[in-house]
Amino acid sequence: SLEKEKPNDKKQEFIKPAPKNKRPKKDHTNSTGKNSNVKMKSNPNKTKSQNKESESDLQTSDNSISEMELSEEETYLKPNLSAKFKNYITQRNDFQQGSRASGGVACLTSCQIPSKPILLNTQLQAVAIQIQLNSLITVCYLYLPPRVYIEKSHLDELIRQLPSPFFLLGDFNGHNTLWGSTDTNPRGCQIETLVEDHGLCLLNDNSYTHFHQASQTFHTIDLAICSPSLVPYWKFSTCTNLFNSDHFPIVLTYVKNDFPFPKRPVKYIFGKADWPLFESLCQLTPNMVEKDSIDVAVNTITDCIISSADNSIPKTSGNIPKLCKPWWNTECDTCQKTLEKAWYNFRRYPTTHNLIKFKKARVKFRQIRRRSMNTTWCSYVNSITRQVSSKVVWDKVRKIFGCYSDTQNISFLNYNGQVISDAKEIGNVIGQTLSEISSESSYPNDFIAFKKREQKSVDFLPSYAEDYNSTFSYNELKDALRKSSPTSPGPDQIHNNMLKHLGESSLLTILLLFNRIWQERVFPLSWLKAIVVPIPKPGKDKQDPNNYRPIALTSCLSKLLERMVSARLMHVLERSNWFVPSQSGFRRRRNTIDNLLKLETAIREAFVRKKHLVSIFFDIEKAYDRTWRYGILKDLSDIGLKGNLPLFIKNFLQTRIFQIRIGNILSDNFNQEGVPQGSVLSVLLFIIKINGIVSKLPAYVNSTLFVDDIQIHCAGDDMSFIQRQLQTAINNMTDWSSKNGFIFSPQKTVCMHFCRRRGLHPDPDFQLNGSPIPIVQETKFLGIIFDTKLTFRSHIKHLKIKCIRTLNIMKVLSSTSLGADKVSLMRIYRSLVRSKLDYGVPVYGSAAKSTLKMLDSVHHQGLRIATGVLRTTPIPSLHVISGEPSLELRRHRLSLSYFYKIKSDESHPQHYKVINPIFGSLFSVRLSFTPTFGFRIGEILRYFEIEDFPVVSNVEDPPPWKETQLDFIDDFLHFFKPSTSDIVFQQHFYDHRQHYSDYIPIYTDGSKSDNHVGSAAVFPDFTIAETLHHFCSVYTSELYAIYLGLLKISTLNFKKAIIYTDSRSGINALRSAKHNNHPLVMKCFDLHHTLKNTKIKYCWIPGHVGIPGNERADKAAKSANASREAFVPLIDALQAVKLSQHRVWQRIWDGQSNNKLYKIQPSIKGFGNLTIRKHDVILTRLRVGHTSLTHRHLLHSDPAPICNGCNCILSVEHILCRCKNFYSQRQAHFGAHIIDLIDILGTNPGVNVFTFLKEVQFFKFI
Repeated sequence: SLEKEKPNDKKQEFIKPAPKNKRPKKDHTNSTGKNSNVKMKSNPNKTKSQNKESESDLQTSDNSISEMELSEEETYLKPNLSAKFKNYITQRNDFQQGSRASGGVACLTSCQIPSKPILLNTQLQAVAIQIQLNSLITVCYLYLPPRVYIEKSHLDELIRQLPSPFFLLGDFNGHNTLWGSTDTNPRGCQIETLVEDHGLCLLNDNSYTHFHQASQTFHTIDLAICSPSLVPYWKFSTCTNLFNSDHFPIVLTYVKNDFPFPKRPVKYIFGKADWPLFESLCQLTPNMVEKDSIDVAVNTITDCIISSADNSIPKTSGNIPKLCKPWWNTECDTCQKTLEKAWYNFRRYPTTHNLIKFKKARVKFRQIRRRSMNTTWCSYVNSITRQVSSKVVWDKVRKIFGCYSDTQNISFLNYNGQVISDAKEIGNVIGQTLSEISSESSYPNDFIAFKKREQKSVDFLPSYAEDYNSTFSYNELKDALRKSSPTSPGPDQIHNNMLKHLGESSLLTILLLFNRIWQERVFPLSWLKAIVVPIPKPGKDKQDPNNYRPIALTSCLSKLLERMVSARLMHVLERSNWFVPSQSGFRRRRNTIDNLLKLETAIREAFVRKKHLVSIFFDIEKAYDRTWRYGILKDLSDIGLKGNLPLFIKNFLQTRIFQIRIGNILSDNFNQEGVPQGSVLSVLLFIIKINGIVSKLPAYVNSTLFVDDIQIHCAGDDMSFIQRQLQTAINNMTDWSSKNGFIFSPQKTVCMHFCRRRGLHPDPDFQLNGSPIPIVQETKFLGIIFDTKLTFRSHIKHLKIKCIRTLNIMKVLSSTSLGADKVSLMRIYRSLVRSKLDYGVPVYGSAAKSTLKMLDSVHHQGLRIATGVLRTTPIPSLHVISGEPSLELRRHRLSLSYFYKIKSDESHPQHYKVINPIFGSLFSVRLSFTPTFGFRIGEILRYFEIEDFPVVSNVEDPPPWKETQLDFIDDFLHFFKPSTSDIVFQQHFYDHRQHYSDYIPIYTDGSKSDNHVGSAAVFPDFTIAETLHHFCSVYTSELYAIYLGLLKISTLNFKKAIIYTDSRSGINALRSAKHNNHPLVMKCFDLHHTLKNTKIKYCWIPGHVGIPGNERADKAAKSANASREAFVPLIDALQAVKLSQHRVWQRIWDGQSNNKLYKIQPSIKGFGNLTIRKHDVILTRLRVGHTSLTHRHLLHSDPAPICNGCNCILSVEHILCRCKNFYSQRQAHFGAHIIDLIDILGTNPGVNVFTFLKEVQFFKFI
């Protein structure tokens, strides 16, 4: 491995740890000059016990060592065993004798230096790699087993395969006085001959490299051989520490300082930020943006924010991050120093006394280290609790698994037959490749000619009449900032975390800057630049510059303004119904399931009518990069946009530049065409451009569109008819794409023929740009695998495999003694596994029950891991004890929820297909055909015993630029109700009414009982009260009461009014009307703004404290019997579905009267969990009645265990309540009257159950 020897020497070194659990020497010096520190990893082992100790020793090394290459001999790894190391590229040559691993060699190369492996054609155990320092150097690692004859020809052939200059390092197991041995053996003579024959040089300086423990003697059997040209620049040495091995690591030091170590970009450490200091330092004032040009103003704002951040937020060093060892403490450090001292003494004075002293020190160090690791692991895993956010849980899981962010730099590129290794040159090659993809030269010649003919100036004349051109408001800025995620910063280094911690005055200054840009129609030049991080495509050759996906980082200030513009543009497009109905991408209340369901419904309808359905799935090559900018502007003009909005987009689409970042090295500047990568506005602009691709399809051809995922299909009896229709559609789409710069990929575009008709049917033949479209039997579309018979068997198999792999995370976290608690594990299960099972349920849920049962084992395994129960536990008990229903009930609930979402949106393309499904008579006759989603929902509604009810339609969202501020009175919010007497509230309300005596009071309230929901609005002279659907929530009834008050005010000639309500949730909903999905909130908001002649205020008052108007409203709501209209908001419909699922689940559970858990807990509500994992698992097993002691025999087909004293079958109830052998212990721990399992294991179990089990010596057998 390559290491810096001393700070002042500025040297770099190869470290070649010798065989058998080798470790490099610790280096406590700091890095200076061009060198940087990199961690060393090693995992050479011999036996299973040695594996564990060596792996632990591996984690003990300091992070200060900066080795660049690490070899390992005698790795004893089987080929099927994966071994990954952070910041290292691993190359292995494993060796097996029969089924047993033996020998083996591995090479770990630091990601900091360019490298590429060399394929060797040899029978020897060797690996080789080329690294780039100031020139290419080959390093070969070799292991020659002892007592095995090595053919000279094999060694000669190995040397001939190594490109010069090279190093040959390894465990040669040869003795020769030439390198310091006391004698010479045949292997030593063979190596000496090899060196002489090939004119090589030996770097060894007679230092010992091996310690023979049996004889307590030192030897030299590890050698460093190299080409003569390398000798002047490398120095040989060995470490003095064995690092739990019997070989001393070899160190080769590079004495020249002409190789710069790559670093990673410096980043701010926001976890240690002093945000109050940042806010006080970063005072953005209007003077910064009012006087100078926009470019100067942007630079001034940027400088102020960055300067404040530099003084209040620490930064990373830029070095490659170190491996975290949270378990290392001062006790470990002390024991390690004692161990090193004992080894040093033994090495100088190899006496038996010193050897015993060293071995004792090593045993103690291992004990301390193991104890520290176990303690830290326990606290680390138990810190994953229900209070921890999902992000923190993910981070902890990744750390436990050693999953770090990939800091690997690109080492080599093969470009035009040349090997590129310089970081900047690599960036330039990738940059040039990406630039060419979006350049005009990448377009077909026909489109280039068409582009030149069509491209004319687009006139967006200023229009001040359009409300979307008004200046931005502070609420729009706050909304955009709230929706901004903490993404990586752009070239200006401003992060969204900084913007979110600015004071209100600074945000108003940024708003002033944004409005200048908006009104002056000038886009800042600094925002036209992006930093691109190339990410290798999975499974592709990393040395090919075409196999990298660009991740563009643009200015966060620019993205903030883009988000505000995007919200306005989206509202304008939705309000004008400009999108084609089949487009579901990034639209409010639309998702991928819409497109999947449309295709699935069409296929089911074709099946039942015994027709063919042919579907074509298109793929567009480099869609974003080749988007025609002028075409976007032309589309905006066709929409009818004028003024600031389209002019901003026009300036936004100017020619942009980008730089490739490799580590912390930036490439030259390159031009970028197409829609700007990494910009918030780009996705919407691409959707605008792609919108017309399905506008000219034949009448019998249907389509779905999710951004650039395009699918068309056609059904019919005659295949020739289908072929003509779809080929016409393909030709029309190809013609459209040729005029808009898009290119379909003939290789990735596929066709599927869905059919259940008997007999042979020829597949269709389609041509795409002269190339045939391949016919496939299955394909993945928007995450769901479709097969020709629509069985979804392939999808469910793939889903099962993916979920089982994910369950491995839970297995590590779920140790029955030191694992995370049940609540945390259930959260991980729901987020990692159940979320995968949930996706696409309305579509793949139509599969056969036998097929769907394949997923039950995944669900049950996850629940067993989380709860700790045995495999013999009954499935109904498993569901109740975990609080998770069966997957069948879960699928029914998700399908119903999706049904009501569609029902609440009349503009949904599947609305009428789902509400009024067709071909019902055919499906009722042809029972072998699976019905469409609309009919399947009917079956679920009957199973859940839900009578259909009207769902109130969604209300159109208000324009982003429209202010939604209402007038609120907060006179009562500062009182803490539980500690405030009713008299105080009554007196304060009396004073309040004296102050607002000129306002007419209107008291509103809502009420909900078992089967009654009412709302009331009390005016001074009359009362209005109405009932609502029994599915409506009390929250809905409170909002409807406010709506009733506003509705009545609209018919009266009131000048001033105050609406009083005791619902804080209702007041909070009105405060944030834009962010609330409840339709009544928007109805109240719209109605409020129509009452321009009435000044209306809203006030929260405490309920049930004796305020007369509130008491009257409460009484009127409870006694309401009139009904204007029956409706249920979507949020209440979803809650009704959830409650119905629980009723069905409870009905199923009530049928388990003989179940052991049912006798303790007849309700499905389950139990809480204990903080100690081991106790919680034991208590859970006792409750379900299945323990290792009583039911493990079922797993081994053994007879049931018998109680020796009572001669009856052993059970949990027998042990805790019946066994006469434990009568005295039972009396001592549970008392004389406790004879029921409910008292012992019920909702509030006592700790005595654990002490009882320990006393009867059953605790460890549960």
